Amino acid sequence: MKYNLITLFFLSAIISCSSGDNGEDPIDPIDDTVNNITYDASSEVISNPERGFMHLWSVTSEGSPLNLTTLQNLKNENVTIINRVYYLEAFKDSDLSTAELDLISTDFEMLRTTGIKCVLRFAYNSDPNDTDAPLNIIERHLDQLKPIFVANADVIAFVQAGLIGSWGEWYYTTNNLTTLENKTAVANKLLEVFPKEIKIQVRTPLYKQEIFNYSTPIDATVGYGTSDIARVGFHNDCFLASANDYGTYQNVSAEKSYISNEALFVPTGGETCPPTDVPIASCSTAESEMKLLKWTYLNLDYYGPVLQEWRNNNCFTDFQRKLGYRLLLKSATLKKEATTNSNYLLNAVLQNKGFAPIYNVKNSFLVFKSVTDATMYKKALSFDVRRIAPNTDFELKESISLSGIPADKYELFLKIEDSYETLSERVEYSIQLANSSTWDANTGMNKLLHTLTIN
Repeated sequence: MKYNLITLFFLSAIISCSSGDNGEDPIDPIDDTVNNITYDASSEVISNPERGFMHLWSVTSEGSPLNLTTLQNLKNENVTIINRVYYLEAFKDSDLSTAELDLISTDFEMLRTTGIKCVLRFAYNSDPNDTDAPLNIIERHLDQLKPIFVANADVIAFVQAGLIGSWGEWYYTTNNLTTLENKTAVANKLLEVFPKEIKIQVRTPLYKQEIFNYSTPIDATVGYGTSDIARVGFHNDCFLASANDYGTYQNVSAEKSYISNEALFVPTGGETCPPTDVPIASCSTAESEMKLLKWTYLNLDYYGPVLQEWRNNNCFTDFQRKLGYRLLLKSATLKKEATTNSNYLLNAVLQNKGFAPIYNVKNSFLVFKSVTDATMYKKALSFDVRRIAPNTDFELKESISLSGIPADKYELFLKIEDSYETLSERVEYSIQLANSSTWDANTGMNKLLHTLTIN
């Protein structure tokens, strides 16, 4: 077949246009089998577990237990944790009494009933002129307390090492407990009597470095495990109070950098103090420090003028949002249909807008709720929510078996619940994502705003 010049010209033009040589990218066809979702962030102050501002409530030997009504009212303050400090001043040379052990057990029951957790500490006095207990008594008391710790690990968020010196701050001591040998003995005993899932906090970064004889921060290969070194974090009881936070730091910049790295895996928290050689911390200074050191909780009761400064300058509420973790959904790409007994791809991006990660293991599920009769099917996810680091995008991409889920239409939910069976179905202990119109307060689940048809 022969073509004249005009025919060849038109053929050339058609081929050129169809191959995209007109200088523009070809338009991809819309895939109507997929739902591309962009989630709206919420500015709400969220009462998530194991983080945020907390009250410090101490009690003397054989004193009054926690009050149920007072604990119930904490939800009005968006408070989910308390710092419970037990002073054992009556037992410096004897075993703990049955009444003291009953007091502690009763407190844990009250916490569980009201949906609260505690940051725990023990001490023998609150006066630098008073005495503390010798090492053998401390170890004996911890042995007595071990069964209570094991039975109530579910409502213990973290443990401040305590026990040594006034207020349990590892400074003033009348029993020579601040030697490296004795500090190590107390730390090791705490690690022994508390379940391996619970993290212990020491008063300064140098204490941990001395006890474990190291200075390079742990990394993910160690940090997500349960070895002793992976279980020790930090509490600072004079945060923002002086150039070195009343001796919390020796080499300030190096030790802050060290905490910043370790706090991806172990918690930092504490309280402020009356400032000495520095002004009351401004909002910007406080935010910068909490972001650097990954603060997860802060005492709401001390030091008052510092907290008031933040209220006066309108950053207190922002700190309520950001202390600890603040997880939210950013986007998701989800198939609209699937077939029974196939695999379904969960493909979402999460962010952490808080100062810190989550430190305690959680169980996560993709939940399928039938549009027809509200029957729910939970499929466990393997991803570790602790790995959602602050200020990063986290890609959650996981294939889930639909085995056992019958054909129907389903709303999809993400549920992040407590790892302890005693708390797993409690809404108060489930994690609410910081998105608009996604939280189901009746079930403790987060809507993915997607309906899946299983054929």
